[in-house]
Amino acid sequence: MIDAPPLIDRLERFGQCITSVVAIVTLDDARWKPADGAWSVLEIVHHLLDEETGDFRARLRSTLQAPSQPWPPIDPEGWAVQRRYNDADLTDVLARFVTERRNTVAWLRDRVTSDWSTAYEYPQYGPIRAGDLLVAWAAHDALHLRQIAKRLHQLAQRDAEGYSIIYAGEWRA
Repeated sequence: MIDAPPLIDRLERFGQCITSVVAIVTLDDARWKPADGAWSVLEIVHHLLDEETGDFRARLRSTLQAPSQPWPPIDPEGWAVQRRYNDADLTDVLARFVTERRNTVAWLRDRVTSDWSTAYEYPQYGPIRAGDLLVAWAAHDALHLRQIAKRLHQLAQRDAEGYSIIYAGEWRA
């Protein structure tokens, strides 16, 4: 059984949290990418915005309203390139995400008594229930918060040429 209200509350608080976390980087730092090509902070935030509307909310709505209908297609990696995530304005993208997250929370609160066991037959994974999507949404936020924390750790190392960050402790992510 799923307890939706705490998950919805967590989604709501994440909208506030991400604003505080991102506030500590400059626009240049938000656009910085590690040598391995991983996403920048700006790309992560833009991804969160697109996932908010084009993935989680759209697919959860579809699952609850018409579970036999195909889900809208998504292409997170392709969107990052096509939509030029790293060229966007961080303040604008963050504000849009926060607005969309507020919309999401309001929409979810109106559906708290939904049948969370309603399932969509996903071709690659089998049945995915509405509740699976809700809990995955909260977990998705946490994954990207961890990714942003890793970027902040890497920025500290980048800015410490000739110095060590070893005293900070070992990074295990």
